[in-house]
Amino acid sequence: MGGIKMKILFTICGRAGSKGIKNKNIKPFAGNPLPYYTLSAIDLYLQRHGKEACDIVVNSDSRELLSMMAGNGIRPVKLIERSQQLGGDTVGKIDVIRSCLDIMQNREGCEYDMVVDLDITSPLRTTADIKNLIDVHIRTGADVTTSVVAARRNPYFNQLKRAEKGFCKVCESDFTARQQAPDIYDMNASLYAYSPQHLMSGRQVLDGHVEIIEMYDTGILDLDHENDLELMSVIAEYLFKTKVAFREVYENCRIIRNSSLI
Repeated sequence: MGGIKMKILFTICGRAGSKGIKNKNIKPFAGNPLPYYTLSAIDLYLQRHGKEACDIVVNSDSRELLSMMAGNGIRPVKLIERSQQLGGDTVGKIDVIRSCLDIMQNREGCEYDMVVDLDITSPLRTTADIKNLIDVHIRTGADVTTSVVAARRNPYFNQLKRAEKGFCKVCESDFTARQQAPDIYDMNASLYAYSPQHLMSGRQVLDGHVEIIEMYDTGILDLDHENDLELMSVIAEYLFKTKVAFREVYENCRIIRNSSLI
């Protein structure tokens, strides 16, 4: 980073309730409250790489989530009680993150160099993932840097869409092997780094200069139904047993839980 000290705003955003999984953002996961995994990963990153000045802010309309995170006993967090205007199903998360930046800059009387958002419902991430995201974002000067995994299907080769008659490839091509097709990635909604200028411009997530980091390809599932949570719990058990980078986040999460003031 060339000796330049960055000021980073880490955002953790979660709505009250959920249609698919009741109270999804405060559910227990592998023996710990789900949001503590996000805080654990940030805490470990700052322990090792915290040369940057930073603030951690939790934005929610859930009093349970705000109380849980405020009483974590390990690392101070700032709280934003989400307004009704930003609480509906149709509100994009980037609008909430933009609001976090605006409120925090006014509240703290400062300007941030970067906003890093971590999704509560993607608990299986490592400290190295956060470092990689921040390093790539700084090095490339991107508007947005986001986490992805290599896609298991490719629209140039083995994905179909309905045509006027029958079905056809999503993207027309003459490729005879998947290896010939362009690399395709799935966004896994785990990590985002934004430039404040991009956020405040009102543009959407993928408008502008976008860069990516790749994460462990089976570490993230979309949590839309109870069975998704059960499946990810099975994956988590395997990762905690076999991968040191995931296990240390889990063990630090237990420390946060045991130090909780609530």
